[in-house]
Amino acid sequence: MPGEASATERRAEEWRSSNLAKLFPIDVTKYSLKGEELEFMQTQTGIKDEEELKKHILAVQAEAYSVFPYPCIRRFAFLDFRIGRLHGYDQLLKLGRERKDAVFLDIGCCFGNDIRYAAKGGFPVNRIIASDLHAEYWELGHKLFRSTQESFPVKFIAGDVFDSSHVAIVPPIYTPASEPVPDLSGLTSLNPLHGHVSAIHASAFFHLFDEAKQEHIARALAGLLSAEPGSMILGTHGSAPTKGPKSFSFGLDAEDTHTMFCHSPESWKELWDGQVFKKGSVNVETRLIEVEGLGQHRFFFLEWCVTRL
Repeated sequence: MPGEASATERRAEEWRSSNLAKLFPIDVTKYSLKGEELEFMQTQTGIKDEEELKKHILAVQAEAYSVFPYPCIRRFAFLDFRIGRLHGYDQLLKLGRERKDAVFLDIGCCFGNDIRYAAKGGFPVNRIIASDLHAEYWELGHKLFRSTQESFPVKFIAGDVFDSSHVAIVPPIYTPASEPVPDLSGLTSLNPLHGHVSAIHASAFFHLFDEAKQEHIARALAGLLSAEPGSMILGTHGSAPTKGPKSFSFGLDAEDTHTMFCHSPESWKELWDGQVFKKGSVNVETRLIEVEGLGQHRFFFLEWCVTRL
């Protein structure tokens, strides 16, 4: 029955949330803000004093952790504007400058920190769409950056990437869409954007799910992407030199481990070029980076960019 299924899902979510909170308790010693990131946050928030800024960020982090204890929130990943270092970022900004009605979508946007970085870089704010399962994060993003919907008018659409009413899987298109881009301000789901999105960003997102669900997300995003050459999907997430489920212990309890399905650079390329898109219709670039300080085992992030040819 629907009610029973809903209750079961809620219990599963509560268990997963509490288990993650145990694995990843808030640790303020992980806070570090300097250089370009410090300057960006000072400019965005208007808070110049570093101690005052730190208190402000920690307060918002605590609120966000009570929504759901994602490790990326715990380790202040929202202060690392990685999108600016990704291969393809310059092309993303070029699309915003040169392509008529270019649309940029950030899926799993959390606070919208990467969106704000891209907007600062010049991508038109009124052509950006943000989406996340938790609408609370978007509101906390306004709190974090001291903005309002009026001062930062990006369209936000809350939704579950596995809900077809939010984004249904449709086959990728291979000829440019004949109908115009819909009015972004009136959207209530991503479905009207099928075949219209010039660039999609998805970081710290795919690795939250198993192999089958990662493929589901890839196919859902592929259906949104414009057929025009240069259209792209880019991001970064947990990975490994070899494909498969990996267990990680983060040093808090020897018996507590977190299992993540990891694509390798090779399997990630195979997924997009030949499974999701027709073989040879996209270029897939990857870079595997080992990250220190995330636990007792070796941990890698995969930076990647899928570009239509």
